[in-house]
Amino acid sequence: MRPSGILHPGLVELLARAGHGDVIVLADAGLKIPRHALRIDLALVAGVPSMIEVLDAVLPEVVTESAIVADEMSSWNPDLEREVADRLSSFDIRRLPHADFAAELERTALGYVSTGECTAYASIGLVAGVSYYAQAVARFHEARQRAGERSR
Repeated sequence: MRPSGILHPGLVELLARAGHGDVIVLADAGLKIPRHALRIDLALVAGVPSMIEVLDAVLPEVVTESAIVADEMSSWNPDLEREVADRLSSFDIRRLPHADFAAELERTALGYVSTGECTAYASIGLVAGVSYYAQAVARFHEARQRAGERSR
């Protein structure tokens, strides 16, 4: 048994499988999940667990580089949008019209995590990143700087 963090074995496995660029969808209760897609169902009753509870549990467990949300979240669900934006403030958040959002997720999702969230347009696509990106960028710029100094 894991001593801390996410305990659901299917969710742990999905998060561990996520590689750079893979999309993990945190789905509200109303999001249509394709039949062929991997589905981890966490929903217990309406509202449990909430999108924010699942987001708060998942974010520390996976390196995230960006997120995708439905554009309609801002008008239909502004309170949730504020909470999501607070938690994802260091990431690029791409907003798409809901039909495009759902179509893109169907093409790119590694898996769907179904929550008990029963509010409109509350789904989030988390795009996995890599843990060494910041160090790689710093080394790249240092190497370019050294190369520039040598060519002078």
